[in-house]
Amino acid sequence: MTTAIATDHDAALRFITCGSVDDGKSTLIGRLLVDSRAVLQDQLASVSRAGETDLALLTDGLSAEREQGITIDVAYRYFATPTRKFIIGDAPGHEQYTRNMVTAASSADAAVVLVDATKLKWQARRLDLLPQTRRHTLLCNLLRVPAIIFAVNKLDAVDDPTLAFDNIRAALETFTEAAGVKARAIVPISALKGHNVVDSQPGWCGYHGLSLLALLEQLDVTPAETTEAFAFPVQWVEKFSASADTTRGRRVFWGRVATGHVQQGQQVTVLPSGQTATVAQVLDHAREPQAVHARHSAGIILDREVDVSRGDWLLAPGGFAPSRHLSVTIAWLDDEPLVAGRTYFALHGHRWVKARVTRIVHKLDVTTLAEQDADHLEPNSIGHVELALQEPLATLPYARSRALGALVLVDTATHKTAGAVMVR
Repeated sequence: MTTAIATDHDAALRFITCGSVDDGKSTLIGRLLVDSRAVLQDQLASVSRAGETDLALLTDGLSAEREQGITIDVAYRYFATPTRKFIIGDAPGHEQYTRNMVTAASSADAAVVLVDATKLKWQARRLDLLPQTRRHTLLCNLLRVPAIIFAVNKLDAVDDPTLAFDNIRAALETFTEAAGVKARAIVPISALKGHNVVDSQPGWCGYHGLSLLALLEQLDVTPAETTEAFAFPVQWVEKFSASADTTRGRRVFWGRVATGHVQQGQQVTVLPSGQTATVAQVLDHAREPQAVHARHSAGIILDREVDVSRGDWLLAPGGFAPSRHLSVTIAWLDDEPLVAGRTYFALHGHRWVKARVTRIVHKLDVTTLAEQDADHLEPNSIGHVELALQEPLATLPYARSRALGALVLVDTATHKTAGAVMVR
């Protein structure tokens, strides 16, 4: 079942910048903010050093980031052009902060992967890309980020920018073809000087396409999964409503519709209890009665009292086959390796269940893209794993549904986020 393509340009486009450390991600965002006139003069003055404006400081807000000149956490910034609104996530490039990048990518409509030309042997036709460039690209693809754009940065700092861009573009095309990644565009830029970021420079590096911002303005937001069967994770139970006339004194189950839609008279099944009921009324985010579609908040009132708590799911009857066994792809984020036999907490929607690692099938070599036999997954690696759950979950393959195919593994002792899970 396919999802209809959205063409809503009124909604803000969420995109992230990612890639290896010091590739210029924060500087690029600073350039976008400055050249789109989204920064006030006093803000510019506050990030000036010795008369020079440090654009990266516009997003690196933590004191440790400013002291070390690196990005640690994801920084979100908002800006708008006459034709589009944007929410930018500046993801860290350091390998140890990959978990932060995964968090940002999981909700992104697009990803701009920066490639630093000065770090590569750009004179060679068959050059090697940096491991973190490959890793972030693979993660964005695994997380089903709809649009991936490569921005080859710092070409103003090499002797022959045209040759450098040609060779780097060839390496990126070879890599993406082997990895099955569909890139929207490969753009030569200089975040420091502003070349091809907001204003295009036709012919620079032999490139005659759109600027990076113009490309982003053309992208669509991620379409809501409205054609899948109805699924609704209960986030909050309103036990005593202040609006008795609207709810007739019954409990209201609030949350965000994950897939499909919900309307009055619809039959639902409760997971995990298996009880069934009929939807007596649906409230939107403003408590107005009307049908609600995927990615929008809703309050659901059932026709009878059913035991439903936070973490339960309301599902279309027969629309899912809950299972206690999952074959998944994991981006491993914990400092401790993943080994078979370990038990973790798994979060699906707002539901927590225990999950035991029964088998590590293989891990992915981010350099060769080969699947290798493995008995563990080291930090920041990607692998195919089988899980056994304490209780069944209603999931769909992640390739079909970002909402129902994603889980998070959490260490039972430290409560740290351990892995990003995508159902195969």
